[in-house]
Parts: sequence; C-alpha cells; structure tokens
Amino acid sequence: MGLDTLRSYPGREPGAGSREPTFGLSPEWLLADGKPFMDGLVLSHPEQLDRLRRACPEAADVSVLGGDPCFDRMLAARPYRDRFRRALGVRRGQRLVVLNSTWNPEGFFGSGGDHDVFPGLLPRLTAELPADDYRLAAVLHPNIWYGHGPGQVRAWLDRALRGGLTLIDPAHAWRQALLAADAVVGDFGAVSYYASALGLPVLMAAGGKDRLDPEAPLASFVRDAPRLDPYGPLRPQVERLMAEHRSAADPGEFVTSAPGASAALLRQHFYALMDLPEPAAPALLEPLPLPPYDPPRRTAPLRVLTRVVGTDVVVERATEHPYDADGDVHLAVHEETRDPGSLELADVIVRNGTADDPRLGGPAVWTAETLARHAHCALAAYVSGPDTCTVRSREHGLLHLSALPGADADPAAYASALCAWLADGGVPREGATTLQVHVAQGTHPVAVTAC
Repeated sequence: MGLDTLRSYPGREPGAGSREPTFGLSPEWLLADGKPFMDGLVLSHPEQLDRLRRACPEAADVSVLGGDPCFDRMLAARPYRDRFRRALGVRRGQRLVVLNSTWNPEGFFGSGGDHDVFPGLLPRLTAELPADDYRLAAVLHPNIWYGHGPGQVRAWLDRALRGGLTLIDPAHAWRQALLAADAVVGDFGAVSYYASALGLPVLMAAGGKDRLDPEAPLASFVRDAPRLDPYGPLRPQVERLMAEHRSAADPGEFVTSAPGASAALLRQHFYALMDLPEPAAPALLEPLPLPPYDPPRRTAPLRVLTRVVGTDVVVERATEHPYDADGDVHLAVHEETRDPGSLELADVIVRNGTADDPRLGGPAVWTAETLARHAHCALAAYVSGPDTCTVRSREHGLLHLSALPGADADPAAYASALCAWLADGGVPREGATTLQVHVAQGTHPVAVTAC
C-alpha cells in the first residue's frame, strides 16, 4: 500500500515541471549506483509492476508478485466478525464506526487541510452520534503514537475518550477492528483502502491532495469516495453513507492479484533466494488473534431523550441532541465524570462495579449513599454486568433490572428507561414488570423486580 504514496519535498510544489517520485517505486528508493540493491521487490498486483516499469525500469527484473499477506489474514478471519464485534463491546443494533488516520500532517488526525476544523472532529463524532446506536473506535498510525507519545495523544483525545471512543492497538488489532466495522471515516492512508476492499462504506475526512500517485488505484479511490463536510452536522452524513453505499462487484480488485495465496508465493520466493527446496507442508499465515474484551467506557454526561407509552420506552442517549428532538430529556452522569458539578444536576447517576466490591459496599450501599449525597438525583444505577444493574429510586426503593431473552443494550440505558417510566407515573408491581426498551434500532425487554 505504501507504493501509492508520494514523497514530500520542502520547497518543491507537485506538478511544477515534473512529477514527484512515487514512494517505494522511484530510483532513489530502489537503486544504489544505478542498480537495484535488493534481491526481490515484492508487489501485490501487476498494476504496481506497470508503474514500476515506468518509474524505475531498472528494478523491474527483481520484482516479485507475492500477493498481500495482510489482506489474506483479514480474508481468512472474516468468519469471526461477530467475535471481534463482541470483543469491542458492540451490541445488537449498534453500528461500529472505525475512524482512521495516517501519519501525514494532512491526515485525519492532523489538520486534514484545515487547522481550525479537523482536530475537533473526533470529539464531535462522539458527541453527535447517539451512544447506543453507535460504537466508535479509532486506528491511529503507529508513527502518530511514536512521534507525539501516548500521553500526548490521549490528552488530545481526552474529550472523545470520555465520550466513548476506544483507541485500537495500531499494530495488533486494527485488522480485527476493520472486520468488525460497519463504516469507516478516514483519510488517504492504507487502512481506508483496505476497508473499501472489504466492501465497507468509507467517508473521506481528508483526501491528501497531491500526496498520492495519480495513477495509483488508491488515488482513484480517494477521488471517488464520498467526502465528509466538517462544517455540517455529522450524524446525517454517517447515516447517509451507510444507507447509500453500494459495494463494487470486486472491491478488493487492486489490493492483490492473488487473494489467499501470498503465503505460498512468498515462501516460494524466499526458498528460491536461499537455493533450498521448499518444505512439503503447506505455507500458512498466522491467524488474527481475538483481541481482549474492550467495551466502551463513557464518563461524559449524557442527555437522555425519552418517550413513554405504557411500558414501552424509547431511549436515545447522546452528549448533544438536535434542536428539534422530540421527547422528554433527563441528565445521566457517570460517577467518575471529569465534571463533578454535573453530578449535582444529574437525574440518573451511574456506576460500574462488581456486585461484591468491598470498596463500594455493593449495589445496596452504593445506591443509598449516592441518593443521600446528591439531593437532585432521582435514580442511582449500579451496573454489575453486561446485562444487569441494580437501581434505587427515592419512591420505590431498591430494584433489579435484568435483560430478558432478545435484549442486548447497555444496562445504563435500561436505568434511564426506568427513570422515564417512573417519572411518567409507572409503578413497579409485585413480581416483575417488563419494560420494552426501544434503543439501538431494536426492542429490548427488561424485567424490573424488587430486591
């Protein structure tokens, strides 16, 4: 993929007399004293060989069509998409949007060509996309982490991280994130092109004008991809991207000319260089591992839009809502919020912990202490598992919320649904009351029982 990128030279404008050399294909990269210094130059597609012959014909004889082992590993791991989604805490009905940036200053994480707008796009996306409808993860090029340092990167992204953004390991987990994704918002880096090759819709946030070889398939992809408008509302653009996307008949056509065959082709070449016979066993690639479980950790205050009809409750949680949003709104705040003042205004206060955490005293103690400490709070919710939480209401005491078969949403959303239902006059009856929580494009039945 790096063969499609142009080198940048200070003081030299692209197109001023002659084209800049293609990264990885030009004589300055491939020749020493006028001759190739390598025994083999691995290419993934004959299209690259055609450009090599034009850019540096001296190296054409040492080129090898070896396929793309990176893409082959992704193709082999496609059956495990659901596992990768669960590892990222993606729930039923949620859409995973992967944000990616190359390390160029004009990339998504750089200025994107606009120093005033693009740095704020990541926190804006986490604020404008509803928390239960979308899961956000970012893949930043390893050179971004190396060049600025992990502490600085996390400091820059602090607001987005508190809004639920997850940072993906750029060396070991970005392929799994792509396989799990529903859409990608990215730039002219290789990750966006791989995403398109997998058939994913890609919204181009930074096109990298004059950074690409205009003859490369990547440049054609970047020119044709839909563009993000950084000045407009972001949610409609993401929704339109997914609704209107139509994958090409062969989206990975130019990524590799030998899908699934890179291990055999490369091993054949390596053993030929060593003048040794190949092993009899088949050449195999290391499978992509299952990443550690990494659910979202959202501590930014959420404005919860609700509509109640009987025991049916529609819930939409977001940092920001459109001005014309219809419904009642309450404030839900995680106890570990960066802004403790918001706790004094919260209608619902949330905490995550194990049921037997001695530091918190367990759900019964923590919920009682929370209501005593915050006079405005109507409901304290202690989330103790992926589908359960214990809540305390000032009027109805300690209640347990548990997902019934078919439910798969954040238990904190169930707590907000209960808060809205109680405020609308709902009363838990003896035994169990079932709320139908409408969130993340689905209906989630939740049992409410007295503790």
